[in-house]
Amino acid sequence: MNDPRPYDEHERLHEEILDSLDEEFEAELEDAMMERDEARIEGDGKGRLPRRVYFRELLQLQRELIKLQSWVVENNARVAVLFEGRDAAGKGGAIKRITQRLNPRVCRVVALSAPSEREKTQWYFQRYVNHLPAAGEIVLFDRSWYNRAGVERVMGFCTENQLEEFFRTVPEFEQMLVRSGMYLIKYWFSISDEEQQFRFQCRIHDPLKQWKLSPMDLESRRRWEQYTVAKEEMFARTNIPDAQWWVVEADDKKRARLNCMHHFLQQIPYTEVPQPEISLPPREHEEGYKRRPLPEDVFVPSIY
Repeated sequence: MNDPRPYDEHERLHEEILDSLDEEFEAELEDAMMERDEARIEGDGKGRLPRRVYFRELLQLQRELIKLQSWVVENNARVAVLFEGRDAAGKGGAIKRITQRLNPRVCRVVALSAPSEREKTQWYFQRYVNHLPAAGEIVLFDRSWYNRAGVERVMGFCTENQLEEFFRTVPEFEQMLVRSGMYLIKYWFSISDEEQQFRFQCRIHDPLKQWKLSPMDLESRRRWEQYTVAKEEMFARTNIPDAQWWVVEADDKKRARLNCMHHFLQQIPYTEVPQPEISLPPREHEEGYKRRPLPEDVFVPSIY
């Protein structure tokens, strides 16, 4: 939700830099740091989420995601999650927090580039089918087959007939996936016009994020209203009972991440899988073994 308090440009830029640093710190924080903070999330969406509260809730949700991962493997479940939304809506940040502590052999991210000339001649869904989860896998699509209803439509990369065929086919395609036993979850990250403008400005002025801005992103900014029309029709024609859309309010990135992760966990009927106790085996020592020295020139220089 929008923060009711007025923020000047310098304060917001400062928060953006801190958020970038948070992405590195999150992997290092220990549970004890979170448990010392007894503050609770009020739930009214007002004000900025305290960073300690955010970290504590994030780690609790990530612990639950590990339980979900074990359940998916144990039950040979197949889970596909679609992340859609405007550029700079925070899809990548949410995906990063979901996968941060999971096994990449179980939970993987699919972010396809533009189709090749050969792929353009295939059945539209064909290149996505190749990446759907097998038993015991979770696949997160950072953009998906809904490219056709969004960027391809707005930028003129598909014809009206191709778009109409997509809208006719996608409900049947998703119903087939669900009937096969797959869990299919679709998220739309929703941000305001003003927030996207601000995030684009941050990317322009941040050398670490400039790579995220492509000419297509800049053009999408110009065509904001056309994307809105496309999104509204996409919702109207593809929000089916078997695979409904879930909208994540994403102007506040931290709340969006937590809300998405919490909701995702509610969509899968997982239970905790008992884990065997782990103990290290005794180290074997071979009599007469001597470690061979390595030449000095193979070592990475100790600069730091």
